[in-house]
Amino acid sequence: MSFLAVLYLTVRALVIVALLYASLVALSHWAVRSRRLNPFGAWPRFMRKVSDPVLEPLERRILRSGGNPQTAPLWLLGIVIGGGLLLLSLTSWLIGTVATLLMVADGGPRVWIRMLVGAIFTLLMTAILIRVIGSWLGMGPYRKWMRPFYLLTDWLIDPIRKILPPFGMIDFSPMVAWLVLYVVRGFVMGVL
Repeated sequence: MSFLAVLYLTVRALVIVALLYASLVALSHWAVRSRRLNPFGAWPRFMRKVSDPVLEPLERRILRSGGNPQTAPLWLLGIVIGGGLLLLSLTSWLIGTVATLLMVADGGPRVWIRMLVGAIFTLLMTAILIRVIGSWLGMGPYRKWMRPFYLLTDWLIDPIRKILPPFGMIDFSPMVAWLVLYVVRGFVMGVL
């Protein structure tokens, strides 16, 4: 088994353990609050001992934000689920990138050009997606962190916007630009 496979299995096991821990904490706190378990029993005392170092800072943060500190176990569960999915995705991406680079290292210049062209198309398509999601959230082109995405995609979206007839409040030019990039990428990668 390769190092990359062992790394992914290790990260996956850690995420599963963290999810089990957060689930047990949330379930135990729920059982105590709903009076299904005696708060002074052995299991609730044990769970308090193992969860207090994690929950107390989270409770303080929730309290400072104006929330109910009793929801800390649910927040912990949500953070573990979201963070675990993000960590697994990041690990999978990293392993895929390393594997691709290892395969490309043995290839010739044609493989390098194909990989570079594919990365450029992926970057442009991702920039369009981030630009659209940012516009939904009210993040315009004058936000400091949104400006690079607009700079990467204005050259393609602006001419399409001038050609495309208006459809009320909906701007279809980013979707058309994304589809154009998708089709051109398929053609160019087929040629390479």
